[in-house]
Amino acid sequence: MTVSEYVASVSQEQKELLFALCQIPAPSHHEEKRAEFCRKWLVDAGFSPVSIDSAKNVIASYGKGEEIVLCMAHTDTVFPETDPLPQRIEENRFYSPGAGDDTANLVNLMLAARYIRSLPEPKDFRFLFVCNSCEEGLGNLKGSRQIVEDYGEHIRTFYSLDGYLGGACSHAVGSHRYRVTAKTIGGHSYGAFGNPNAIAVLAQLITEIYRISVPDKGKTTYNVGEIYGGTSVNTIAQEAGMLFEYRSDNQDGLSVMKKKFFSLLEQIDPNKATVSVELLGERPGMPKTVPEAQGRLDAHFIKQYRELFSISPAFHPGSTDCNIPLSQGIPALCFGTVSGGGAHTYGEWVDMESLPNGLTLVLNLLLSYLG
Repeated sequence: MTVSEYVASVSQEQKELLFALCQIPAPSHHEEKRAEFCRKWLVDAGFSPVSIDSAKNVIASYGKGEEIVLCMAHTDTVFPETDPLPQRIEENRFYSPGAGDDTANLVNLMLAARYIRSLPEPKDFRFLFVCNSCEEGLGNLKGSRQIVEDYGEHIRTFYSLDGYLGGACSHAVGSHRYRVTAKTIGGHSYGAFGNPNAIAVLAQLITEIYRISVPDKGKTTYNVGEIYGGTSVNTIAQEAGMLFEYRSDNQDGLSVMKKKFFSLLEQIDPNKATVSVELLGERPGMPKTVPEAQGRLDAHFIKQYRELFSISPAFHPGSTDCNIPLSQGIPALCFGTVSGGGAHTYGEWVDMESLPNGLTLVLNLLLSYLG
């Protein structure tokens, strides 16, 4: 069966698989049910064995060589709910939180794997298909880290299906994420007026953070994304916390931000508050020297994309599962296989008519390794 015949034959299955997967909640670190669904599906597709590793990655291999062409899509979503989230269809749009990031790409990974499994087995390399865990937020790329730790020395090419059609990423944006907690003696808002307030301490720290001038080289950003604490309106807060991150597409940018951030922490009066800092996540950026093979991989993807769509993809820096292999000099590239919008919102949607084009792109790319 040709690629075009296969893609046409599974168009309805693509939609049904998307609906089914979106009904399985999968917050980062809690992907068990979705992982088991993917494992059973891949077994039914003919893969044996299909394993789930300690990081909750679902792994299926096909081929006999030691060198690996790896293709992954993540099972987790950014949404914390453990009950099924709502779905609806309006014309060609399917609305469901997590539908595009990354469930539709996961669907195309699975269907591409099944087609590859139907072909003669490669002798000089093997495909590794991975439904990986913990890409989002404080998942801290746990799944990708485990895969690179276990298979890194054999990985020839690393693809991650994530994002939307038309975009591609092979330049890693690194980041550091922290929980900052302030504790004071607190007290009654009237009777102990003048005692240090943990919320006020963090408010002052946030004010100083937002006065930081970012480095000129590359793009560096920072954000306080959450603040919490206190007891009541008439209580001087004894404890308050915040979540803070900074990102940069340049390793020097991360170093500068780390120095400035910890310098601000040192300026907090220890007589007013005890401040603790917990590193929640650290995503590595690009290495000092990028291997020539990375340029060849980018060019190969551009060629395949242009042959299918007659235009070039738009490359942009990003924070993806590819951060891990890229930081270790393994050629890696992240790209999307669906059109949509509203990622990381409850109004997220995908254009179901774009799914076949995305599957065709994945298959053409993988088949190019079979000559």
